[in-house]
Amino acid sequence: MITLIGKTLTKTTEAQLGQSLLKIAQEASVDWQFNCSRGTCARCRCIILEGADYLSEVNDAEWDRLGPDELDAGYRLGCQAVVEQDGNIKAMNKTYF
Repeated sequence: MITLIGKTLTKTTEAQLGQSLLKIAQEASVDWQFNCSRGTCARCRCIILEGADYLSEVNDAEWDRLGPDELDAGYRLGCQAVVEQDGNIKAMNKTYF
């Protein structure tokens, strides 16, 4: 299961292997902020509250856009963080603005 916390909506749905957190949020109609879907705007930035081990490794787009302190604290880009394993995941959209 995956719980996604948007700006005003929170929904729990089935995790979809191979899909990004942003894509899952869009399909669940969660009000997850984004502009580009390519990892350049960082508007889909989120904090992983649970289940980070079930997601893909941090990729180059995230290294380029997020600072080391953010990555260490559990922040990811929703468009780049892909569900790779079944498990409980909880993520909250935390934009800069």
